[in-house]
Amino acid sequence: MTNNKNMDYPSLVYATPKGEIFDYPGLKMAGRSGFEFFVPDTNDLIPLPEGSELFVIPDSIPVAWDPVQDDFVLFDTEGDGGRAMAVAAFMAPAYTQTALCAYKRQTGEPLPLFAYTAVGWWKGRFWVPAFRSDRDKRQDIRGFNRSEVVKKTLKRLKKYKKNRLIQHLGKCSLTYGCPAAKNFFLGRHEAPLPSSPVCNARCLGCLSYQPKEGPPATQERITFSPSAKEISETALIHLRSVENGVVSFGQGCEGEPLMQSDLLVSAVTQIRRKFTGATVNLNTNASIPRAVEKLAESGLDSIRISMNSVDEAEYTSYYRPKGYSYKEVLDSWKRAKEAGIHVSLNLFIMPGLTDAPANVERLSGLIERFGLDLVQLRNHNIDPDWYFRSIDFKGHEKALGIKEMVRILKKRFPKLKFGYFNPPIKKRQG
Repeated sequence: MTNNKNMDYPSLVYATPKGEIFDYPGLKMAGRSGFEFFVPDTNDLIPLPEGSELFVIPDSIPVAWDPVQDDFVLFDTEGDGGRAMAVAAFMAPAYTQTALCAYKRQTGEPLPLFAYTAVGWWKGRFWVPAFRSDRDKRQDIRGFNRSEVVKKTLKRLKKYKKNRLIQHLGKCSLTYGCPAAKNFFLGRHEAPLPSSPVCNARCLGCLSYQPKEGPPATQERITFSPSAKEISETALIHLRSVENGVVSFGQGCEGEPLMQSDLLVSAVTQIRRKFTGATVNLNTNASIPRAVEKLAESGLDSIRISMNSVDEAEYTSYYRPKGYSYKEVLDSWKRAKEAGIHVSLNLFIMPGLTDAPANVERLSGLIERFGLDLVQLRNHNIDPDWYFRSIDFKGHEKALGIKEMVRILKKRFPKLKFGYFNPPIKKRQG
């Protein structure tokens, strides 16, 4: 909670039904943590990062701080353009939110799968409660020249017409604008290796598959399993041309890669026969411990385990696992560290839940128990109200704040790193 409520501070941003965005200087921007509204401290505000987008939240009423009433108020007003609606920011990669957008919804229909960060207008620009969590510029919008992306994507698609995986990545690059796919065709940083059309979880916020009653998926899921030859060819194209490159199984356009563990073991083995260095990474729900062990034995050297919460009930309610449990996820974490590979936790950030004192303590206990190399701070792309309702979240004791959570963990675990992307673990060889 800030003590700047009556000071110069970002004003409320709202939208008309026509999509026009305005600010209202008499009211101040509010944020949200869990179910609680609060006014983010000015020290936690940054200018809206380049490459971010603004979203109008349909059927919503903006919530603002009124310095005159010294209270939160609903901006339930109607002008010439119609009733005002809330506006949220969807931030560029490598930035982590510290406050959700403050609003009240008029309907229970879930919002599209994006992260909804508070946004205000101040000093001639938009501001958000957030911080840059990774200095790596691999997905900064300035690094992508549209004409260059199209040219190099089409050139490689033409050269590798028979490689179905490369053809799939071409659609990811040109149709969905996937930064990782673009980087593959640009020949830099981290390249994706989607491989699994199936999954053993039914995540509420799945980006590639949603039932009819859920929000629309943001991208199509891969419809085939590429061969080990196709995977290794794609990986070697990237690793041989990129200094300290990374290739990663487990993307937003697929299911769970461990469901294709034999295929992945074969692919990694082929990659390692011809290229011993560079980093082969697995993004996963870590549901099959023995498969993680086999992949480590075949040459996998990095794993990123995704979790929405370290609380077992909150985890299970979100992932809705089929044939595995939270305990097996922890077992995979344990085995991966014992195998000597780099272990990251892909922690979905949801202010009010992730930074609840009990969850920070649970996370600390797991790190002490198993060890951990990196925490990736990823904003959770999901409607907060739908999410809380679906996992039966009742609210915890007062949250610590996302930045305070990071500070506590850094103090307790000085060697633990924080970021957003999968880092290169091995130097290039081969």
